[in-house]
Amino acid sequence: MIWRLGLVVVLAWLLGFVWFAGWLPDPAPMERTDAVIVPTGSAGRIERGLEVVQTDSADTLLVTGVDPEVKPAEFAAQFNVPEKIMACCVTLGFAATDTRGNAQETREWAEANDIESLRLVTSDWHMRRAATELRRELPDNVRIVKDAVRSEPSLWMLFVEYHKWLVSRTVGPLLS
Repeated sequence: MIWRLGLVVVLAWLLGFVWFAGWLPDPAPMERTDAVIVPTGSAGRIERGLEVVQTDSADTLLVTGVDPEVKPAEFAAQFNVPEKIMACCVTLGFAATDTRGNAQETREWAEANDIESLRLVTSDWHMRRAATELRRELPDNVRIVKDAVRSEPSLWMLFVEYHKWLVSRTVGPLLS
């Protein structure tokens, strides 16, 4: 009896991993939101967030989890952000150090700025966990558009992220 239960658990874990690794989230089409949220990390995230703001698909951008050593002028130079866009539309968040912290920093910023809809821009392999943490923090009336940046994660990266996502889904609610 116990071995059957163990077999079911292993099979569910394996099928879950195949789904997680085989069907990564896709980029979202451009649609209007109040804001764009970009957790720092993999390549392409910040560039995509800036593209959304510069095409008038959102009014403002929060880059969450920025290293405290980074100065706004350095950020603007690195990503070729026009001074006008930097001044009006880009907020650098320095409080977060992990995905859960990104969600908390986003909640505080969204509340302070009366955000009702946002586009979450992160890597395809990170989207599920980032969206899970963000949904847990934000009120239900805030609409989240998931905009995944395509990447080529290694099997090991997917394996690790799958387990982080499982913990986020199962243990995360207990920590809130």
